[in-house]
Formats: sequence, C-alpha cells, structure tokens
Amino acid sequence: MAQPSYRRVHLIAVGGSIMHNLALALHRQGVHVTGSDDEIFDPARTRLAAAGLLPAAEGWNADSITADLDAVIVGMHARPDNPELHRAQELGLRIFSFPEFIYEASKDKQRIVIGGSHGKTSITSLILHVLRHHGRDFDYAVGAQLEGFDLMVKLTDSAPIIIIEGDEYLSSPVDRRPKFHLYQHHIGVISGISWDHINVFPTEENYREQFAIFARMTPKAGALIFDRDDEQAQLVSVPSNEDVKYIPYGPHEHVIKNGVTSLVTKKDEVVPIQVFGEHNLRNISAAKEVCKLLGIKGKDFYEAVATFKGAARRLELLRQSDTSVVYKDFAHAPSKLKATANALKQQFPKRKLVACLELHTFSSLNPAFLPQYEGTFDAPDVAVVYFNPHVLEHKRLPPLSPAQVAAAFQRPDVQVFTDSKQLAAFLQQQDWQNANLLMMSSGTFDGLDLSKLAAQVTEA
Repeated sequence: MAQPSYRRVHLIAVGGSIMHNLALALHRQGVHVTGSDDEIFDPARTRLAAAGLLPAAEGWNADSITADLDAVIVGMHARPDNPELHRAQELGLRIFSFPEFIYEASKDKQRIVIGGSHGKTSITSLILHVLRHHGRDFDYAVGAQLEGFDLMVKLTDSAPIIIIEGDEYLSSPVDRRPKFHLYQHHIGVISGISWDHINVFPTEENYREQFAIFARMTPKAGALIFDRDDEQAQLVSVPSNEDVKYIPYGPHEHVIKNGVTSLVTKKDEVVPIQVFGEHNLRNISAAKEVCKLLGIKGKDFYEAVATFKGAARRLELLRQSDTSVVYKDFAHAPSKLKATANALKQQFPKRKLVACLELHTFSSLNPAFLPQYEGTFDAPDVAVVYFNPHVLEHKRLPPLSPAQVAAAFQRPDVQVFTDSKQLAAFLQQQDWQNANLLMMSSGTFDGLDLSKLAAQVTEA
C-alpha cells in the first residue's frame, strides 16, 4: 500500500458491510487493526471473530483511541458526536473516511471508478471477473460479495491498478462529500443517473450535479465512459475537455433463445451468458470498454464473460423447476425496480410474472419521493408492494397508508401489504404453474424465509 507507516489502525463502525472487509484486508497486510461498533451482525461478526478482530464488547469507548494510533477510519454508521471520533480529534490523529483511506492506499495506482445510480456493482464485478480470469494483478473495493473473492476489499503493494465501486452517498458523518469524488479517478464510468438519496440530495438537480462534478474531475489523458441512452448521464458527460477521452456505450448486441441470452460479437460469433436483461447488456458494454482500456482484447473479454454468474443479490437465482423460477434482487430504487422487472418478463415472455418489492430505504419510504415510482412496476402480471410501518417510525418518517403507496405506482391492481405473514400467504395462494416469482429488496421482508418460499413455488 502507499501508506507503509500506518501500522496501527482503528475503525469506528467496523461492523459495516464494507468496513469489516477493509479491516480484514488491512489485517492481512500485517496492520494492527482494532475496531468498535454499537451493533455487529453476521456475516461481519463471524468473520471478524475468526480473524481475532471482533471487539470485546459492543459500544463506543473513547479510551480505545490512543496517541499511538497511526490512523482512524470512520464509517458512515457512526454519528458526528461519536465519543471515539471526538477523542481522535482531540489527539490530532489522522482521521479518514472509507473513500479517503482507499485513495491514500492507492495514490500510486491507476484508479478506475465505476459510478452511477444503478449498475455500478455489476459493472465492477464484471471487470474484476475478467481481470481475474486472465491472471491480472489488481486491487479493488466493491459493495457486494462476489463468487471467488473472499473479501470485498483488496489492498496490496504490488497491484498497478485498483477497481473501485464509486458510491455517490456521503463519505462519513463528518465529511458530506460523495464518496466517488474522493477517489480521483483516471478512468470513470457513469452507468446512469436516477435521483436517489432524497435525505441527502433534496432535488434532482442537486443529485445530478454530483455526477457532473465527477465527470469534470476526469484528468488529462483520462477517460469517461457513459451510457449514451441515459439522458441525465448524457447531460453531465458532454465533452468539455479536449484532453479527455469520452466513450459512450449502449446495450450489447444479443439474441434470446429458449430463456438463454447470448452476446453477438463483431465477428457474428454467439457467446451464451449466464445473466440477462437489457440493464445487464449495458453493464457488459461498460465493462468491455473499461477492459479494452486496460489492455484486454475482445476475444479474451468474451471468454471470461461467458463464465460470469452475476454479483451477489443481483438477479440471484434461488430455485427453479421446469415451469417456474424464483429470483431475488437488491433492486429498490425506481430505475432498478423497472430494469429488473422488465428483464425477467422479457427473458420469460410466456410465463406469468409475480413481482414483490419491499420499500425499505429512506428514499423509498419518503412520501415526497414515492411519485418517482410511477410507471416503474408495469411489467409484472401481478405487482406486490410491501412495507413495515415500524421501519417508518425508526427512520422518523411520517406514516404511510397502503392507499398512498398504491396511488404512487399508478397501477390500479397493485397489491400492498404491511404484514409479512399476510404477504407470504398471498404468494403461497398464487397459481405457480408456468409462473415466475421475483422478490426485490435491500432488506429482508422482515425475516421472510425466501428459500422456503422458493421451494413452495417451484414444487407447486
């Protein structure tokens, strides 16, 4: 890494998804790692314990911050008044947000940052898969667990490049800049822009400006790759620097036959792939453009992509039979919901599609944001929306009624549930002959056993 003097590091909010992976990555590099959090759940708890990094007790303790620490890294889960953060400030220690530290660790590397409201995890995953397939040496930071990668963060001295999933959300409780502004990319990707995070970016214009800043940060001799069909991405990616290479992309040419999508190459060769949907065809095109700049030839790219199974929780197959498939997906924002539902309907056009969305995030449960869902849930034959009123209370949002939610989608037959048991009963009563089920959420449908549900659907 570029910071060999950082031998003792403390992570505040170490239990977070990406933060505990950073802790494990630093530990592997021989760094003395400590951490704290007020709640730590699996898989972070088990993984930290196995490495000897699990805090002895949950909670914050200012005494754990000592003058001999070389760095303190603060996760978004911590609050600005965190006592450990205050002690670190009092002692004048080096304090980093996650993106600041990743930049510090990769200052001497070529940095490829994948940004966008949707698709960035899949594009990043695709690039990592291709590079690994061909034995390239690279570091990375990605927001999902990937098959074949035991950590979501890798930092080494040897790798000449780092691939980073560039989240637009805030860097830390005391740094209100979007994460992807801090990585200082050489190659940047904007996969699309669809207003999200209303609690931080109150207007579409304010949200879009964060991507415009990212685009303008592309340096001399750098490259900006963007979705040519996304109006908002086009607006911020208008060539404005003659020293920057601007590369538009669209969905990869393809054919669908018997439920299998195949890529069509420039040589008219057909390459069957294991993912599907127009959004994934766009993701593949974006990844191909990045890999081309990194020296991966076309035939080598296709060879690797043919074995790509997708990122965890992104159109993840739970179970299938001769007449039904059950998928779960991380989709929750309007653009992701629309892309995922459309993809499954187009892949199996002759089957009924039952799709269920859980409203779980701050934006999706905000009455001011709900109208953004209009027209995004038209593809399924049966459209179902679920939310838990207790989550609204926890997020200190005003109450929502099922009628309000139904009205926002502008679909008269949408079914809205606020009880997970009633939701499960409704789904179990459906006729699953020649029908597919899609469950979409960044949550858990309040602990609904999706594996059991998938078995009931495919065995019906």
